[in-house]
Amino acid sequence: MNGVFTLRQAQGEWISHSTSSCNAIGVPCPLPHNPDDVVSWHPRGRERRDMSPEHTMTLHEKPFVAITMGDPAGVGAEVTVKALQDGSIYEKCRPFVVGNVAAIDHAIEISGLDASGRVTHGLEDVAGEPGVIDVMDPENLDYSGIELGELSASAGKAAVEWVLHAGEMAAAGDVQAIVTAPINKEAAKLAGYKDIGHMEIFQSQTNSKEVATMLMADVLRVVHLTTHRQLRIACDYVTIDNVLAKVVLTHEHFVKWGFPTPRIGVSALNPHASDGGLLGDEEEKQITPAIDKARSLGIDATGPVPPDTVFTQAINGKYDVVLAMYHDQGHIPIKVHNWERSVSVNLGLPFIRTSVDHGTAFDIAGQGIAHHESMAEAIGVAVDLASDSKLR
Repeated sequence: MNGVFTLRQAQGEWISHSTSSCNAIGVPCPLPHNPDDVVSWHPRGRERRDMSPEHTMTLHEKPFVAITMGDPAGVGAEVTVKALQDGSIYEKCRPFVVGNVAAIDHAIEISGLDASGRVTHGLEDVAGEPGVIDVMDPENLDYSGIELGELSASAGKAAVEWVLHAGEMAAAGDVQAIVTAPINKEAAKLAGYKDIGHMEIFQSQTNSKEVATMLMADVLRVVHLTTHRQLRIACDYVTIDNVLAKVVLTHEHFVKWGFPTPRIGVSALNPHASDGGLLGDEEEKQITPAIDKARSLGIDATGPVPPDTVFTQAINGKYDVVLAMYHDQGHIPIKVHNWERSVSVNLGLPFIRTSVDHGTAFDIAGQGIAHHESMAEAIGVAVDLASDSKLR
């Protein structure tokens, strides 16, 4: 395996729209979508990926993939039903939605799709049939009371409960992967939840100690030392122990995912990697010692590399993955490189969890124009990891 993961560029003509009213927790809204362009993902450039398995899988060989619907007032249901129109997904897994069947039916209607939602009461009822979207609905939401595009505690509560239900099934080994549509952090907070991000929810639920978020788009893969922390506070997390722990975690996962000796580029914190101490001392006192310790463990870690250099080097094939020091340092290059196809993958959880890399997009919810590329990518990555533990 050559460690290269390249996704084809978006096809078709995109129509620009304002995202100024988007409440999707500070990230861009999905682009408008041509409903006739049903896209699957491919690890080599512009081709459509053949999701078909190398051999015909029996129903019981196919892993269960739970897709949490996200905030019902957002675009989660819409991007989910659109992504599941790729029939080849069903050749490799048994996907089902954890959410509200009325929301799924409404998403199918506004998207103009030839499909239908079906309530399933247990995994034994999940048929995995193209055109039929199985929904595990705990009946914890009156969808008729949801106003699309509006914050509400009831929507936030239901969305988090669906996440927790999926986590319980995955932790028990009943499902082999989770794919999450976006929840809204403000709505979750209104519902009274302390943990308002997917990774934090799953980390608390499973008592996982060392976790990390990785974003990937095309050949660029970025693990983050910290994510949702104020920048002033995030800088304090750049310590020898924290950097070393994330490097080791990254190495372990990439070995498991098919990279015998993963090449890890470690970003500096300060401009120009501090210019020999002129612009800070975190590189000398924290990051370099962590890299030295990692290398003494046999890990191929390089750095600290200036932030304005390391991502270009990764795109050009020098590194399999980059460790960024804080949220925006890692998110910005991913978004600029190919944000509409970027996928989030969690490291350190006891199960596979991938996610779209966009928010709830309240400003376009219910219009049938949400772009589903990121969800399609997230399902594809989850299926690969659940099928043979390989990251392509």
